[in-house]
Amino acid sequence: MRVIFRCPPALLGRLPPPVAARKALPDWLRAMPASAFSETHGLDVRTVKQCPPFVDAMAHGFIMPLPCDVTMRDGRLSWDWDLPPLSIGMHPRSPVSFHVPAQVTGTPFHDARSAIVKFNSFWTVELEPGYSLFATHPVNRADLPFRLLSGLVDADRFNDVGILFPAVWIDPAFSGTLGAGTPIAQCFPLRREELEMEIGVFSEEKAGAYGKTAGELLAKTGVYRRRYRARRGRSAGER
Repeated sequence: MRVIFRCPPALLGRLPPPVAARKALPDWLRAMPASAFSETHGLDVRTVKQCPPFVDAMAHGFIMPLPCDVTMRDGRLSWDWDLPPLSIGMHPRSPVSFHVPAQVTGTPFHDARSAIVKFNSFWTVELEPGYSLFATHPVNRADLPFRLLSGLVDADRFNDVGILFPAVWIDPAFSGTLGAGTPIAQCFPLRREELEMEIGVFSEEKAGAYGKTAGELLAKTGVYRRRYRARRGRSAGER
């Protein structure tokens, strides 16, 4: 799966580049213990650090980074970015812009007192024919003070300009700086194809497999990791 990222010539080397999500895992995931005491069970239990689906979801796809430091103080966003002149006149120069609250009227995240933050992208994203780009909040990143609104873009066709990433600012008490490179969106290329859904019941064979696998999962650790987890290769940029 080839993904092509482009930016204005004057910004190459000055912008944090998109990065494979596995290389942008948060410090708290690396630092958290592999097990912790559960008062409910009266013993140590494995944490989500040992849960492959949890970690693999966070490591899937790529991360679009914040292009520069952005500070929140007293409910206002600001930045000080020495951006060079750009040869493309319509290209954005600010890291963020806004949607007015009226644009999300009727949604659960509408708040007449708050605008929707819009993270501007300084990279275009081009996918192979037949693929769309699913962009969502960085997976399991409840520590970030905003929540990205998910979107699906046909980036095999729409790739002349950067994709904009709208978000709801959910932490009104946040006061501080989001550093350049902070993950603002996690993206996954998806093939556009018809979904076929088949509804049925367990066959005798599937019922037996269910009981056998469920028993193994309860009896010992690492069954999924050793037997079912697919090997994940590195992206070309990581080799």
